[in-house]
Amino acid sequence: MTLYGLEEHFVTADVIEAWKRRDPQLAEPMMKWAVASEITPALLDLDSGRVAAMDDAGIDVSVLSLTTPGLQNLDTAEAVALQAPTNDAIAAAVRRHPDRFQGFAALATSAPSAAADELRRAVTELGLNGTLVNANSGGRALDAPEFWEIYEAAEDLRVPVYLHPSVPFPAVTEAYYRGFGGAVDSMLATGAFGWHYDAGLTALRMIIGGVFDRFPGLQLVLGHWGEVVLFYLDRIAAMDKLTDLRRPIAEYFRSNIFITPGGISSHKYLRWSLETVGIERIMYASDHPFNREHAGSARHFLETAPIGEADRERIAYRNWERLVAGIRR
Repeated sequence: MTLYGLEEHFVTADVIEAWKRRDPQLAEPMMKWAVASEITPALLDLDSGRVAAMDDAGIDVSVLSLTTPGLQNLDTAEAVALQAPTNDAIAAAVRRHPDRFQGFAALATSAPSAAADELRRAVTELGLNGTLVNANSGGRALDAPEFWEIYEAAEDLRVPVYLHPSVPFPAVTEAYYRGFGGAVDSMLATGAFGWHYDAGLTALRMIIGGVFDRFPGLQLVLGHWGEVVLFYLDRIAAMDKLTDLRRPIAEYFRSNIFITPGGISSHKYLRWSLETVGIERIMYASDHPFNREHAGSARHFLETAPIGEADRERIAYRNWERLVAGIRR
């Protein structure tokens, strides 16, 4: 049973230097963790160390993605200048390890036209399998119409867009995620809760804003079991009669959104997701290296899940391979 991991992060030295120029004190939450911690060497490794970690976890193929905040917190000119070299680095890693790596393109979302063009190049020339973007860009949530050119390109190429969490807007962070001390404030705003609420709300805004009515073939991927919003669909249904959408909101989750665990190995969340969106909408992700799977734990999670063998295969590889098979190169 081949096991794909779809939220497997990396960074390049050039991107790190760009982040440091923008934020010399590394004050943005989680930045020190990504740039100057024990995690950093693992993020930079696109060769033997990463392959060894995959073997230890039980993951056969990693779909590489530039770690948050990607290029989306940089000045537009610098972001545009870095997107092609970053994607070239992903493609080079895939060429070195074609049986172990695939890739999601990094995009300069603050320049949507350039980002759409780069997505087309990354897919048709480099062989990447979609893009991972973070939930806001330059102070704008990615549901805003200015970003729709990216979604148009993704739909045309038939590639997925993995919507990853990003640090909530400063005003939100200040209002909701402060007051408990540096480390607690940072984690509350990011990996413990703030990231996930922010990403789930962005996906919900994309639905309500008509993104999927305009681009009905667009496929979004949400990690961390649907970034909170999946667990409130029955309540969110109260909005159905208030919108002009073509379908009930929950239906978009069953036709346009895939769900991954994003490193949260919970059979309880898996059962809920199966009941909510169905087996055809669930794939696997480990969130390496922020979440470290060891001694075959990624594979063990699926092997011990309370599901049948056919469903196990769908989550491990069949759903992803079916999605990739439809890409227009």
